[in-house]
Amino acid sequence: MIKMGVIGYGYWGPNIVRNFMSIENAGVVAISDKKEAALARAKKDYPDIQLTRHSDDILNSPKIDAVAIVTPVYTHFELAKKALKNHKHIFDEKPFTASTAEAEELIELAEKNKVKIMVDHTFLFTGAVRKTKEIIKEGALGDLYYYDSTRVNLGLFQHDINVIWDLAPHDLSIMDFLIEKKPSAILATGAEHFGRGLEDVAYITVFFDDNMIAHFNVNWLSPVKIRMTLIGGEKKMLVWNDMEQDEKVKIYDRGVNITNKEGIYELLVSYRSGDIWTPRVGQTEALRLEARHFTDCILNDKTPVNDGQAGLRVVKILEASDRSLKTRGKLVKI
Repeated sequence: MIKMGVIGYGYWGPNIVRNFMSIENAGVVAISDKKEAALARAKKDYPDIQLTRHSDDILNSPKIDAVAIVTPVYTHFELAKKALKNHKHIFDEKPFTASTAEAEELIELAEKNKVKIMVDHTFLFTGAVRKTKEIIKEGALGDLYYYDSTRVNLGLFQHDINVIWDLAPHDLSIMDFLIEKKPSAILATGAEHFGRGLEDVAYITVFFDDNMIAHFNVNWLSPVKIRMTLIGGEKKMLVWNDMEQDEKVKIYDRGVNITNKEGIYELLVSYRSGDIWTPRVGQTEALRLEARHFTDCILNDKTPVNDGQAGLRVVKILEASDRSLKTRGKLVKI
């Protein structure tokens, strides 16, 4: 059995503990948090688990095989580095690190010590994203034209990162999982409205070497909560609305047909409007599937789909977005 230590029992930590406690071949044996109130909640929830205010008690323990790091991004590197040096596998909250240099160092250290890195890109394990991956892979959408994502709500403001680093990792990791092409350049614009120096509204455009384009709208100041992704293809179009309870994914047999009879000036455009198809998607909690995947990769020496390299690719886009923001939308190649 994989014995887990969890560092951080704030907002997301309890979900991590609950899911690793509910699966076969794994269990949480220790929880660390600097706040007494968090430890009091953990004691009430899990009276038999060891509790400590000191993360080193987990990082240095020979009884712990893997560590879940559920803390602010600026702490990830040092905590992960200590865990990897002590030959412990890591399950790291998104985003992976605060820089590409940190991510690359952790990947190299994990390879050296033959341990696994998994970045908590939970949405990759939702039924909707996995069904979308299946639909794209089988060619139902045809060649992809665009990827358009909106993730907006009122709050929650973060004190150490801007809205891009808070919200965009979800959607960037999903795009990275769904689309095999790699981005070539980034353009980002945004604004902050409260004198904190951290953007609370931002727009990211991701360019690929062909005509494929992706756009991300992230916003802490929206009066409504929207979680929607549109993927346009040559044959069909897909809409994923994560706020829907049942029919989260819909495939539209709609599009544009272009023919060229006698030269460019005779270009003909016709519009196609066909059926709407709603596929069945899995309902198992994504974090539970992710926890199972983590333990399976450790026990059977597999590479996680959301490994350190996947985390690095997301961090590269986040860094490029920051550079573009500072130049008011200048194109940044990656």
